[in-house]
Amino acid sequence: MFQDLLRRLTAPEPQTLPDLDARLALGALLVRIARTDGDYADVEIAQIDQALMKRYGLSAVDAAALRAECETLEAEAPDTVRFTRAIKAAVSYDNRFSVIEALWSVVLADGVRDDEEDSMMRMTASLLGVSDQDSHRARLKVAAG
Repeated sequence: MFQDLLRRLTAPEPQTLPDLDARLALGALLVRIARTDGDYADVEIAQIDQALMKRYGLSAVDAAALRAECETLEAEAPDTVRFTRAIKAAVSYDNRFSVIEALWSVVLADGVRDDEEDSMMRMTASLLGVSDQDSHRARLKVAAG
């Protein structure tokens, strides 16, 4: 089901993704960050659903269905670089800042920041072309609630 999307994500020069594919790529990135510490907690799953609902105006049921697809895509995808490259090509800088906010909301959802998550966030922000300062601002904004 996701082979065409994965093929496009792994192309040497990915093209701008259609909206549904961009949603899948972003959702899979949210799932990947949640799974980084080896504990895919219910609170992180709920936060992913909230992020998808907020970003795309989805109902709770539709967000959960999209997340389930994203979980499958994330499990099949080769690496984070491909997701971030596709998202960077498809999304303006201002919207990428909101992607970083969504990622931080998942990282902070369980109340624990570990080294693996921090490392993944630094790498992801860099690959998305978001500065360390803007990633820090996004984290502070999310933490402030």
